[in-house]
Amino acid sequence: MTKHPHKTLHGRRRGKALRAYHQRLVDELLPRLKLDVAKPIEPQALFPFKPDELWLEIGFGGGEHLAFRAEENPKTGFIGCEPFVNGVAKCLAEIEARGLENLRLYDDDARDVLDRLPENSISRIYLLYPDPWPKKKHKKRRFVSPENLTRFARVLKDGGRFYFASDIPDYARWTLERTLRHADFEWLAEGPQDWRQPYEGWPGTRYEEKALKAGRTPAYLTFRRRKRD
Repeated sequence: MTKHPHKTLHGRRRGKALRAYHQRLVDELLPRLKLDVAKPIEPQALFPFKPDELWLEIGFGGGEHLAFRAEENPKTGFIGCEPFVNGVAKCLAEIEARGLENLRLYDDDARDVLDRLPENSISRIYLLYPDPWPKKKHKKRRFVSPENLTRFARVLKDGGRFYFASDIPDYARWTLERTLRHADFEWLAEGPQDWRQPYEGWPGTRYEEKALKAGRTPAYLTFRRRKRD
């Protein structure tokens, strides 16, 4: 596994002690769904069927959006990355309750997965409400960086989408500035409503609900991977 500079881009790994049901899922279900990043990932071998596309969500929180999209798109393969074990446990509960066969998880640094995926293999990447790391000394830990955008560009198919949502204006600006400077991406917005309105079919998340109740206004950015030469 690659040793990354500024290895810890995420916060704490564990919250309150898991209930017995959630602990059982972590002990028994997670090992069956967890990606092996000790070797290159073969997307077509991850699922009991051949997926039409492969979508990736980084930092899926409690898995509300990830499970919703997976149930909505049963012929698509999904990979979710989340280092917070309590969130992973909640997602596992969604997987079991919905009987999802098209979802695989990784409970550590998403860069490990990005570095092991084949080039030109992902159709969509979601990065929704990531930790903003608001203090100046911590901003280097934000997931959106030139290095990670290059990782995105490598695995995304031509025309593939990168979706970013945040209720922190500074992080939205940060992401917009860095992605627009990256030669492999273009912003698809044509007017203000394109970043003020949620994505089509958007189910919302618990974090977003808290942000709206607190009076914060989310931004929804969509970027497209340019065609390779």
